[in-house]
Amino acid sequence: MKILAFESTCDETAVAVVEDGRKILSDAIASQVDMHALYGGVVPEIASRKHVEAIAALTEQALREAGCTRQDIDAVAVSYAPGLIGAVLVGLSFAKSVAYAWDVPLIPVHHVRGHIAANYLAFPDLEPPFLALAISGGNTLIVDVRDYTDLKILGATRDDAAGECFDKAARVLGLPYPGGKPMDQLAHQSQGGVYHLPHAHVDGAELDMSFSGLKTAVVNLAHHAGQTGETLDRAALARDFIQAVSDTLVPRAMKAAQMAGRKIICAAGGVAANSFIRADLQAACDKAGCRLYLPPLSLCGDNGSMIGAQGYYEFQAGHTAAMDLNAYATREIGK
Repeated sequence: MKILAFESTCDETAVAVVEDGRKILSDAIASQVDMHALYGGVVPEIASRKHVEAIAALTEQALREAGCTRQDIDAVAVSYAPGLIGAVLVGLSFAKSVAYAWDVPLIPVHHVRGHIAANYLAFPDLEPPFLALAISGGNTLIVDVRDYTDLKILGATRDDAAGECFDKAARVLGLPYPGGKPMDQLAHQSQGGVYHLPHAHVDGAELDMSFSGLKTAVVNLAHHAGQTGETLDRAALARDFIQAVSDTLVPRAMKAAQMAGRKIICAAGGVAANSFIRADLQAACDKAGCRLYLPPLSLCGDNGSMIGAQGYYEFQAGHTAAMDLNAYATREIGK
């Protein structure tokens, strides 16, 4: 089964063709990073307009690279939530028009489900059940993947997502947007242990997280140094910041896996590309006797193939949509 998949929830327009949920035939991506870097973050109106400009040509490119024509496509999958509402609407509206014109099923895919499904593309042997740590710019979730379309949130951030915290910390350190990769590179220049940063705990919810205090602490340290003329050890602060994020994520993921009885753990999302978090997860899994699946860096960020992968399993479960399918800025992963 060949699925034409669309992803436009933030600042990447992505169109892919995926076969049977496991094989990438093409994955065309038009990034807007350079445009949004001028503003230090994603500007929703610009993102929406750029999606409109790119999506038609990108669809032709994806079909051409896959060696497919419209007659070869069995269904259309699209991320319909969560994300920047204007951006999501562009991809959804285009996908609906394609599905209607080509008379093929329309498959709605939750964006975070797609990130988790990226692992199916990288690891042919991976099957549920497993524990997933989904960490990106807009979402930070600990998810029990009981089956391909049966997912339950065990823990989540109460405020900022880990990826958003990365971007804000990078900005005050004078690093470019997006901040994940520059922070990772800078942190490798220090052993850390210089700055004592907060590690938040949520009373009564041991698997939930909070990153707003950590973000504020980094901003205050940078501003204080600038106002007093003190020297800020940028590399050490980057290293200690990343360690604080990892110390928040990894133990909770391991605790959740223990509680759910899972011996397989997957990471997903843009923050899963961080080298320190990947190493800490691997060390924790080795110690606990768990098997860890880490997606390749190319599948950590937003892409269309992950939507096609999850779309295949949504279709197998009978989850298709009519032409009145709407977009949502927020949506529970179980919906």
